[in-house]
Amino acid sequence: MKKVAFIGTGGTISSIGKGPLDYVNYGANGVMLQAGGILDRFPEVQEVAEVFAVPYRNVPSPQIGWPEWKELVLLCDRILAETPDVAGIVIGHGTASLEETAYFLSLTLKVPVPVVVVGSQRPASSLSTDAGLNLVNAVRVAASGEARGLGALVLLNDEIQAAREVTKTSTGRMQTFRSPDVGVLGHADGDTLAWYRRPIRRTAPDTEFDIRGLDSLPRVDIAYSYANADGTAVRAFAAAGAAGIVAAGFAPGFVTPGDAAALKAAREKGIVVMQSTRAGSGRVFPTTKLAEAGFIPADNLNPQKARILLALALTVTKDPQEIARIFATY
Repeated sequence: MKKVAFIGTGGTISSIGKGPLDYVNYGANGVMLQAGGILDRFPEVQEVAEVFAVPYRNVPSPQIGWPEWKELVLLCDRILAETPDVAGIVIGHGTASLEETAYFLSLTLKVPVPVVVVGSQRPASSLSTDAGLNLVNAVRVAASGEARGLGALVLLNDEIQAAREVTKTSTGRMQTFRSPDVGVLGHADGDTLAWYRRPIRRTAPDTEFDIRGLDSLPRVDIAYSYANADGTAVRAFAAAGAAGIVAAGFAPGFVTPGDAAALKAAREKGIVVMQSTRAGSGRVFPTTKLAEAGFIPADNLNPQKARILLALALTVTKDPQEIARIFATY
């Protein structure tokens, strides 16, 4: 069978509650399995591939960010260097920030094998947990030749999703991860992996971003616009040293007058402003109004994904036209 590496970073998929009906307050129990413990709890994974655990550490997903992202990129490099015949890599992750980690990896990984990020909505100890089957299916996808060249993938609820499009849409329902506008890439069914489309936007490992020599990313913040927003958040981000600001505006991509004035002032100071939308789907159109303000449309990326791409773009250029090209490419 093919070899698949499994990295555990914590999250619900690793969590043990106080009993089989504890699937809401299980975090208070404070017990999370390491990667090896998860594999031991769900030995069925060994029926679909030769899966081995890679030591890391458990981190609640709201605490995962740049340091962990860089560590995971380097860890994937190390796995391929030490085990060149590995077919794929699976990363267990809490669902809160899973989509952000997956998108970052999809832009920065340099390994040629599939990397699948997996989580669960119910802890490993609960009645009817989805942790075991999600893990099995993630391993199946990671070992699949069809998954190569698709960037980082996300697997939950039998659905194979592209990291760029997928987002968490429900706090507790099993069908929480969705890809608005474009849908799933395929399904991990009981008899086969059924593929239906491939993403055409550029993905890892063929990207222009290399974070291995970086100590940090440029600061990029998200300013959420709402009725009567007066630009206070924008001014605070600018004062904190933001190199870029993503405006999470009304659909299809507008902000209040107060936010607009603050964003224009930030732009005049050299801060890059990306116009995204809080709608959850759909493109921000390149209107005359945005062009006159010097704001760059974020295409159909949600604010948290736009923030990641802008931070990476700022590591290679500060030219607004080049940043616009990057957003049209990835």
